[in-house]
Amino acid sequence: MKNIIIALMLIGLFSNFVFSQKESGGTQLRTDVTGVGTNAATFLEIGVGARAMAMGGAYVAVANDPTALYYNPAGIVWMENIQVELMHNEWLVGTNYEFIGATTPLPIMRSSLGFSLILLDYGEQPVRTVERPEGTGETYGARDYAVSLTYALALTPNFSFGMSGKYINQKIWHESGGALALDFGIFYRTPVRGLRLGMSVRNFGGEISLTGRELDSTKDPDPDNENIDRVPVQYKADSYPLPLLFKAGIAYTMDWGGLGEVTITSDVNHPSLASESVNIGMEYGYAGIFFLRAGYDNLFDPEAINGLTLGGGVDYYQPGRIGFRIDYAYSDWGPFQSTHRFSLGIIFD
Repeated sequence: MKNIIIALMLIGLFSNFVFSQKESGGTQLRTDVTGVGTNAATFLEIGVGARAMAMGGAYVAVANDPTALYYNPAGIVWMENIQVELMHNEWLVGTNYEFIGATTPLPIMRSSLGFSLILLDYGEQPVRTVERPEGTGETYGARDYAVSLTYALALTPNFSFGMSGKYINQKIWHESGGALALDFGIFYRTPVRGLRLGMSVRNFGGEISLTGRELDSTKDPDPDNENIDRVPVQYKADSYPLPLLFKAGIAYTMDWGGLGEVTITSDVNHPSLASESVNIGMEYGYAGIFFLRAGYDNLFDPEAINGLTLGGGVDYYQPGRIGFRIDYAYSDWGPFQSTHRFSLGIIFD
């Protein structure tokens, strides 16, 4: 019980510290207006991994499987085996969100290399025009993706640093645009047994502007002048910044002997153009094989419509054999009902 109280106190102090950094910056104007919806590539804010999302997305200080490539790149250095993680997410309004991540330890120093791909597929829709509102017979698609390469290094036996370079692309019909970005993360295993800290900054990079043939057209600059007609023009789309995301987290694992172990974790979220929030989560594991999880996403965000998360999984690994993880997560999205994530992890010995 004493350890539980200590962990909860540290979570509270850590959350208050991060929030106070913004408030202590001098006099600020208060407003109810936020920048929600003004970013490009907002799919980068959708969490990955059924295990992580079942714990409310509070994962920056856990980050001990290939989904660390998304949450905290510094975490991949503590994995001693080659691992692959696959996720399928039945996302909102009939879209599909996919993740694949792979990590491998390197023989050079204490370091690891990782690769990940995130894909959001919106499916096919009929092309409609003012003249033909029922459809022209054509269809168009839309998809977003991000591909990244990650390197992490253990600077001490308990402290690591990781960095990812990634390319982000968005496309709708024949229009597309891309940008480069960086992710940074640190991970620290404290002297207190089972207590870990983490921090990450994601999507530090440029802006995205769409270009494509549907932006090419012709225009009659002067209807009264019959000698000048159908002048070629190209419409220019505005560029929008990537969603810069800062996370700081804390996790504490308690060993209950024959009863298993419990991990409690919390992340403080500071997005560039939205309200701050807190993610909290808990995981109970029995015999290191069977797991139950629960959490809450975007706590204290006045605009959040999601919240409760639940899930569970099976993790089976024996030295000398290929191991596997199977995880499921349920997330409540209020008026959008719910989403379901399924993950498969493979551990190579």
